[in-house]
Amino acid sequence: MDFRFSQTQEAFRKQLTDFLRRELPSQWKDSVGMSEDDNWDLTIQIRKKLAKQGWLTMHWPKEYGGQQASPMLSLVFNEEMSYHRAPGRDAFGTRMLGPTLMIYGTEEQKLKFLPPVGRGEIQWCQGYSEPEAGSDLASLSTSAKDEGDHFLVNGSKIWTSLAHRSDWMMLLARTNPEAPKHRGISFLLVDLKSDGITINDIINMAGTHEFNQVFFDNVRVPKSNLVGQ
Repeated sequence: MDFRFSQTQEAFRKQLTDFLRRELPSQWKDSVGMSEDDNWDLTIQIRKKLAKQGWLTMHWPKEYGGQQASPMLSLVFNEEMSYHRAPGRDAFGTRMLGPTLMIYGTEEQKLKFLPPVGRGEIQWCQGYSEPEAGSDLASLSTSAKDEGDHFLVNGSKIWTSLAHRSDWMMLLARTNPEAPKHRGISFLLVDLKSDGITINDIINMAGTHEFNQVFFDNVRVPKSNLVGQ
């Protein structure tokens, strides 16, 4: 078995590294320890250029705007982006939301939410952890009450990375309080510009800002933003 990268893979590596050396500022090598938030303008700039090259969602199927790139090409992309500590990747949108919608989303949801991610135009965040339910998602208490054509969301999420920079949130909320605690939880797409949302900064011990606590006070979420059951 030949474990070497193929000529195609190495050619892509060179193309990507040339791009990064050209686009990253000359002082970038001295920016170790800076958070993504510290370089937000550069993050967005690089993201849109990656999207223009077709690299931001290169692992997506072609029918959703990707290149259906092989796992090895994706590996090369991730290796070089990590080696150069390059900003621009949107893990929440490209690796979490996108694949979820491809499997469980309606056609309307796919057409609405996938193209902006592929173009690098939107930032997503993940609303899972809560003050009393960190990794134990079955204990979450944020509620989403069925009000006919919409849900009414109340509660809070914590350690929400990049919520202060995000446009939308993937939210887990309890829609059936009578069900066993590991059931009755739904996946909602929430516009963070909605009325009733408050985002509070959490500054870590190093003085950097990435985490947030997000509060929901009677936030209306359309039924059309429910993903799956």
